[in-house]
Amino acid sequence: MNKNTTILLGVLIGAATGLIAAILLTRRAQKTERETAITSGEGLKLGVLIFGLLRAISALGDD
Repeated sequence: MNKNTTILLGVLIGAATGLIAAILLTRRAQKTERETAITSGEGLKLGVLIFGLLRAISALGDD
């Protein structure tokens, strides 16, 4: 796979993941009848988890 194909595939996967996350968050907000579905603490935890995932992806193939 060449560089452009890899980048395009990554963009598509990221967009699909973001869309699914947004749908889940809006459903959660509707169920709890709050304006926001995520607190600042939850957002921080999510950010740390995403950073860890990106580190793991970048470490693939470093064996």
